[in-house]
Amino acid sequence: MEEWEVSTLLGSTVDKENTSSPIANRTCENLECYMVLTKAEKTAIGSICFLAGPVTLLENALVLGVIAATATLRQRPSYLFIGSLALADVFASCFFTTSFLDFHLFRRSDGPTAYLFKLGGVTMAFSSSVGSLLLTAMDRYLCIHQASSYKVLLTRRRALLSLLILWSATIFISFLPLMGWRCPTELTPPCSHLFPYINKYYLACWTSFILVVLALILGAYALILWKAHRHVSAMSSLQGAAGTGHARMRMDIRLARTFGLILLILVGCWLPALSFMLADVSVLLTHTQQRAFAFCSTLCLVNSAVNPLLYALRCRELRVALLQLLQRLYEIGRCKKSTEDLTPGLPSAEDINCTAITEDEMPRTRSTRLNSVSEVVDNQQLSITK
Repeated sequence: MEEWEVSTLLGSTVDKENTSSPIANRTCENLECYMVLTKAEKTAIGSICFLAGPVTLLENALVLGVIAATATLRQRPSYLFIGSLALADVFASCFFTTSFLDFHLFRRSDGPTAYLFKLGGVTMAFSSSVGSLLLTAMDRYLCIHQASSYKVLLTRRRALLSLLILWSATIFISFLPLMGWRCPTELTPPCSHLFPYINKYYLACWTSFILVVLALILGAYALILWKAHRHVSAMSSLQGAAGTGHARMRMDIRLARTFGLILLILVGCWLPALSFMLADVSVLLTHTQQRAFAFCSTLCLVNSAVNPLLYALRCRELRVALLQLLQRLYEIGRCKKSTEDLTPGLPSAEDINCTAITEDEMPRTRSTRLNSVSEVVDNQQLSITK
């Protein structure tokens, strides 16, 4: 009886050590050692992915459709960058959701080539998303700091060239493991305890690259806020009106809140996952830390779901274009329905009056509300010239 109790105690102790001890000296004959989620954790992560994945896809597809269907938006570099961000987030919603669920929930064990190809798609999507955020931040920086020569500096051709360079670089970097820069020992023992077949030096380089891009984004928005504050302060000192000072304070607060929200979401979604990746390079991770990383990685998908709300749908021009597109689709649908209900050869007055509605025929609404940095600059320039 005593021997059975001792063996049971030793067995429970070994199981506890297997879940919390480092796994550096443990070899992985297959991918089972990376599938560490419990049943409850699978349910929670599956719910997040099944909810955030379709929402991310629909939101960003809507943004892409509006930009593609509106000629005026397609000509502006700012909306080209927003379209690139939406395209990257569409890829992220598709690649990350399917790969993550397939691996952690359905426990699919792919070979090295198939796994690295899927991981390369996820890496490309998230790298392009962060890179598009950097281009958007740089666009707003130029709009504030070089307001007079903004249209000369950032033309549509230069914007397209920068997007071509961005996507080419991210595709090349993301598929480097598939092209040969992988773990030399594969799974016996593994180089990384977060990603199978991944070389830890590649993981360190990619993580450092993303951190540098995030730092540049933070710096760009900090300079934007500082420049806007100085510009409005100079305007209020020249005009000397009490109402202008109150308006300046309100605009500073509004810009600070907007940029603060953008940076808080960006850092909050990306920093936890990047911290685990850096830790995987330098220290030994436990199964508990592996499970925590699985939850943190879903925050990157949540960031892709929030991006359209922060960068696209907050722009008044894009919202107006969306309403115009919906109105055109409604008019086209009404015309088709009325045509189908007609007797062949007998046109009606409603059918004759149904014509294609172009962008020039749509009413253009005007608003004095400052919803974007470009509108802030335009209004400030008008006030200075007066």
